[in-house]
Amino acid sequence: MDEKFQEIYEEFLKRKEKLVEGGGAEKIEKQHKLGKLSARERIELLLDEGSFVETDLFVKHRSTNFGLDKKVFPYDGVITGIGTINGKKVAVYSQDFTVQGGSLGEMHAKKIMKIQDMAMKYGIPLIGINDSGGARIQEGVDSLYGYGGIFYRNTIASGVIPQITIIAGPCAGGAVYSPAITDFIIMVDQTSQMFITGPQVIKAVTGEDVDKNQLGGAMAHNSKSGVAHFVANSDEDAMNIAKKILSYIPSNNLETPEDIDFDNNFDLSDEIYNIVSPNPKKSYDIREILNLVLDKDSFFEVHKYYAQNIVVGFGRLGGKSVGIIANQPKYLAGALDINSSDKAARFIRFCDAFNIPIITFVDTPGFLPGVNQEHGGIIRHGAKLLYSYSEATVPKLTIILRKAYGGAYIAMSSQHIGSDFVFAWPTAEIAVMGSEGAANIIFRKEIKNSENQEKTRMEKIEEYKKEFANPYVAAGRGYIEDVIDPKDTRKILIQSLFIAESKAEPRPTKKHGNIPL
Repeated sequence: MDEKFQEIYEEFLKRKEKLVEGGGAEKIEKQHKLGKLSARERIELLLDEGSFVETDLFVKHRSTNFGLDKKVFPYDGVITGIGTINGKKVAVYSQDFTVQGGSLGEMHAKKIMKIQDMAMKYGIPLIGINDSGGARIQEGVDSLYGYGGIFYRNTIASGVIPQITIIAGPCAGGAVYSPAITDFIIMVDQTSQMFITGPQVIKAVTGEDVDKNQLGGAMAHNSKSGVAHFVANSDEDAMNIAKKILSYIPSNNLETPEDIDFDNNFDLSDEIYNIVSPNPKKSYDIREILNLVLDKDSFFEVHKYYAQNIVVGFGRLGGKSVGIIANQPKYLAGALDINSSDKAARFIRFCDAFNIPIITFVDTPGFLPGVNQEHGGIIRHGAKLLYSYSEATVPKLTIILRKAYGGAYIAMSSQHIGSDFVFAWPTAEIAVMGSEGAANIIFRKEIKNSENQEKTRMEKIEEYKKEFANPYVAAGRGYIEDVIDPKDTRKILIQSLFIAESKAEPRPTKKHGNIPL
C-alpha cells in the first residue's frame, strides 16, 4: 500500500471509528442501566444481520449559536439507512440519546427527511425509532423547520408506504406528531413516554400532580388515549413486534401481502357450537371464535388495551393476510361507542390502503346510549365507521354471529354499505332493535290493557323474537348471502375470499372525501 494512501486510509478509519461510538461507552452504559439499548444496537436487533447500509454517517450540524460551533455531535444524533427484515427492504432511522440527548436540529431533521424521501422513492416501509429530548433549542427555528418537514413527509407517505414508529425513550412536545401520523406506534413499557407538555408544566399551569409514566407512558397511551397500538416489554420486544407487523403487510400500496403456506383443513371442531349462546344476555370472548376460524396461531391483535368492546388485528385465512374487525360481547356487550368507532375506522382505512381484505364478525346490540356519548359526538364518530367501510374497496366479508341491531347492524360492514359477502349463523338476530325494546313499543297498548301485563309482555317478546329476531327475514330479502352452519365458517370464508380477490370496484374521481373527523 502506498505510504500516502496508508496515511489517508488510517485517518478514514479513525474518523469512522470515532463516529460509530456515538456518545461514547460511558453514555451507552448509562442507557443500559436504564433498561435501554443504544441506537445502533436497536438497528442491529431490528434488521437482518449484515443488511444495514448506513446513510449520512459524516453529517454534522452547522449551528454556531450558544457555543455549538465548539461541539461535535456524531452523525448529528440520528442513525439512518436501509436494510432488510426477513429479506424485505425497509428504511430506518434511530435517534441516539447518547448524542446531545437525541435532540433534533436542522441536520438531524434533514437526515430523517432524506430517509423518508428514499422510502417513498423505493416503495419500502419506514420504521422510526424515537429516543429524543426534543427540539435542539440552541438551533431555534431551524428545529421547527425540521419537525414541519418530517410531519409533511409522514402525511404524503400515508397510505403509500407503511410507517411504523417505535417509542423507545422520551418523545415530547411537537415531536409527538410525527409518530401520531404514522400507521402504528409501539411503546416500550416503563422506559418510553409521549406528551405535549410534561408533568412540570402541567403542575405549574393546572396544579395537577402526575408522573411521566402516568401522564404519557406506554399503558396510558395504549389503554386510555388510544395514541399507541402496542406495549413492548423491552427494546428487543419492540423490534419483534415491528417485524411481526411487517409479516402481514405489503411494502407499499401497489403490492398485495405475501401469501404463505397453511394447514389445508377447513373443518372446525364441534367446540364452535359451544361458544355463542342463543341467550343474547350471555357474553363470550370473540377471540375464541377468531382463533378457531383463522389459520392456527395467526391472529395478531392491534390496539389490544383500548376500546375493548371491539377487537381489531391481523390474521391469516387460507394463508392470505386479512384484517379483522370484531365486536367483543365480553366488554360493554359489544356495543359501539365513540372510541371503538374510531379504533375500527382507522384500522379499516389502513387495511384498505394496503390491499388487505377485511373480515368482520358481528355481535352488537347497537350504539352505546348515554349523555356523555351523545355530547361527545357519537354521531360524528359512528359516522367514521360507516364512512370507512363504505369507502373501502378491498374484499369485505361479514359473519353475523348473534346480535345485529339497528344502525350498528348497518355500520358493521352490512351488504348495504358495500360488503361483498354477508353470512349469518342460525343464532343471528337481525332487527331494528332487541326483542324486549321492540315488543314494548309495538305492543304497548296490548300490554297496558292486559290483565296480566308481565305475562302479556313476555308473550309478545317471544312473538317478536320468533318473527323478526332471526336471520331468515334478512335472508328472504337477499340482504345476506346465506345462513350457514357455524362449523362451515372457515371453509365459506376461504372460498369467498378466493372469489372476491379479483374484485374491481371503481370510485368517482375526486381529490379526496371529507371523512367526519
